[in-house]
Amino acid sequence: MDKKLIGPYIAVTIGVISVSTAAVLVKLADEAPASVIANYRLFLAVLIMSPYVLWKRLHEFKFVTRKDWLLTMLAGVFLAFHFILWFESLNFTSVASSVVLVTMQPIFAFLGTYFFFQERFSAGAVLSMLIALTGSVLISWGDFQISGMALFGDILALLGAVMVTGYFLLGQDVRKRLSLMTYTFIVYSMSSLTLLIYNLILDKPFFGYSGDHWLVFFALAIIPTFFGHTLFNWALKWVSSSTITMGILFEPVGASILAYFVLGEMVTWFQLLGGSIVIFGLMMFIFSTSKKRKAYLSKKRVSDMNKK
Repeated sequence: MDKKLIGPYIAVTIGVISVSTAAVLVKLADEAPASVIANYRLFLAVLIMSPYVLWKRLHEFKFVTRKDWLLTMLAGVFLAFHFILWFESLNFTSVASSVVLVTMQPIFAFLGTYFFFQERFSAGAVLSMLIALTGSVLISWGDFQISGMALFGDILALLGAVMVTGYFLLGQDVRKRLSLMTYTFIVYSMSSLTLLIYNLILDKPFFGYSGDHWLVFFALAIIPTFFGHTLFNWALKWVSSSTITMGILFEPVGASILAYFVLGEMVTWFQLLGGSIVIFGLMMFIFSTSKKRKAYLSKKRVSDMNKK
């Protein structure tokens, strides 16, 4: 391995471990509503980012176009509802089921690019999607045997995956024009504002939580957010997005191990078998789509050279 890549791969590893803590941390804050937990995660993240952004990046805001403001704010709304749905799912189903199902985001993303950008499916992508969906059905069937509420939690997790897909699709073009910190700051701010309005409308309590809960709120803002997603974005400078996505596929494994030791949650055979099938299907999907994309980019480069 190239020595220059050791740092980015270590960053990806730390990132995977960090994001694996999110579901367990949410479960530990069981006295707070899901939307309040999400609100504090993003609000505290914005608070931590503010000094740097206002000191170093404030000048960038005047170059943000009206269209980019609109898309970024809309992405923030989608991110807010992703957290509401995913965190709420953890009140009904296990960490293992919830995290595996919300990790199916790459498939929803590809479906989104198919319907909105006319990107075509390959045979390998279709097969891998069917495999992943089979695994998700197994997980849901197993959870239904436990209780109908567990199945409801699974559905919420899948809807959370749909919402985070909308967040990524809305932001992918804007990210080419804005720096990571500026884009993230706007998205998190809008997401936090959306959650604030949502919680005020539903009269959710913002205060009255124990010291342990406030530690969890800060831990969510720091560990999975900065040591997770920020490290992934930093590593993208040296490694491909498919490498990052492959790394994130191990989040359910890390989350399930943490849930066993911290929460005492056992993994059922349906969850183990279904989760393994989902991860295998997603791996196949990522390999298939990344190979197709490389072939497309290579063909495009040759075409551009011929035009010159």
